[in-house]
Amino acid sequence: MTNISVVVPIYNRSDLIGETLTAIMHQTLPPTEIIVVDDGSTDATPATLAAYGDRIRAIRIPNSGDLVARNMGLKAARGDLVAFCDSDDVWESDYLCVMASLWKDEPGLYAAYANFRILRDGEMSERSKFEDAPPGIWDAMRLLAGDRGVFEASYAAELLSFQPFFPSTMTVERRSFLDVGGWDERVSRGCDFATALRTATRPPVGVVRRPLVRIRKHPSNLSGDTERMNLGDAAVLQHVLASNPTMEPIRGKFEASMAERREAALHAAFARRDFAAVRTTFALLPSNVPSTRTCVKRAIAGLPFSLAAAAAAVFSR
Repeated sequence: MTNISVVVPIYNRSDLIGETLTAIMHQTLPPTEIIVVDDGSTDATPATLAAYGDRIRAIRIPNSGDLVARNMGLKAARGDLVAFCDSDDVWESDYLCVMASLWKDEPGLYAAYANFRILRDGEMSERSKFEDAPPGIWDAMRLLAGDRGVFEASYAAELLSFQPFFPSTMTVERRSFLDVGGWDERVSRGCDFATALRTATRPPVGVVRRPLVRIRKHPSNLSGDTERMNLGDAAVLQHVLASNPTMEPIRGKFEASMAERREAALHAAFARRDFAAVRTTFALLPSNVPSTRTCVKRAIAGLPFSLAAAAAAVFSR
């Protein structure tokens, strides 16, 4: 399949969208269409997009979040395949060509992902995301030529310990992705983890091990707040487990991952002396999970604030 639509959700990124669109427009395999969904931007984004004329299809919607914006673009797309790229990320010039080659060799793919590097303050990370994978993550993947591979069975359990699949690295078979509702909008804005987990249960899924995408990290990224990220991911895992019966065989792994993330969030809250958050998060932990150290932090968090702060200072030495 070489008929590929590109969907770009955008919100207040007029300063970065130019680099993203330039990379898309200069692909060695040109896209069939470029759909940019403006998620109610309040900056110069509408004017910036208008300057591209008929080189893009611009759709403006009320501010609803990136998941809704991606789904809007997905529904408007005409290509057999749909590739997603966030408005601050950048593809290498052969990204679409490599993705198309996967479907040529493996026509039944549901989706495919590429490896990436982090772009922060203009500097590219030396290591790719896949290089940070723990042992065993790729063991179940059938290898293909050209740094490619295919997962032919669910890899949801592996994603609980390592999530290397981001929206800007994802291409899908349009009809199949539409049939399952596209991006899961039932979770918080900015959260693609639920969709990645659902995709993991729908093999075959292709993987390109060569980094083909530059993912930009900056202060507005959710991942900058590790406490919020851990709590958000735990909530997503709870949602996915409750809404997807195919996850039942690995329920124990889901529950262990939720507890681990919530306990990490509790430690972060304690470090910044947010004792109310410590108490709230502790209540979410199963009774058999908290370590002695965690239980002591909860006890300190139950003291009057001045006493708790003093005790926390001693305990943290």
